[in-house]
Amino acid sequence: MVERLFCKFKTYRRLATCYDKLACTFEAFLKLTSILLWLH
Repeated sequence: MVERLFCKFKTYRRLATCYDKLACTFEAFLKLTSILLWLH
């Protein structure tokens, strides 16, 4: 189940490549992506 979640996260390039420099912006995008996946 967790591995499937990470595979879904990999579709978002920004998360897969750790594009954000600051931890707070990375965490915010991670939360936003989690909400979008949950609603989908």
